[in-house]
Amino acid sequence: QVHLTESGGGSVKAGGSLRLSCVASGRVASNWCWGWYRQRPDSEREGLAGFGYGGATTTATSVKDRFTISIDSAKNTLYLQMNNLKPEDSAKYICAVDTLCGTRGRAWWLSDGVKLSNIWGQGTQVTVSS
Repeated sequence: QVHLTESGGGSVKAGGSLRLSCVASGRVASNWCWGWYRQRPDSEREGLAGFGYGGATTTATSVKDRFTISIDSAKNTLYLQMNNLKPEDSAKYICAVDTLCGTRGRAWWLSDGVKLSNIWGQGTQVTVSS
């Protein structure tokens, strides 16, 4: 069974940067779809960036100029580089994997990840002060 563990969150001032990591323990498959999401209190879970089936990246328009997703397959680690952070970026950041995305016969989107990811980490808190 695969477990996801996030790290790298913390408190920063507006304009600062953080790099989040998500380590997957256990056996992972190359046809899974990986993503970063965030959850603010009283808000729906939001997809930020992901790797779809075949490795294509997708990034939410709202963060595209500031957030970059990357993956180190040798280390089973997913990263999210976040620059120019704003107070509204304060949230719990969670990584997740959709292990069935390669079986659906269509492209994968972040909205799929939000609804269909079947393995989720516990999340890491990011707080941005003004």
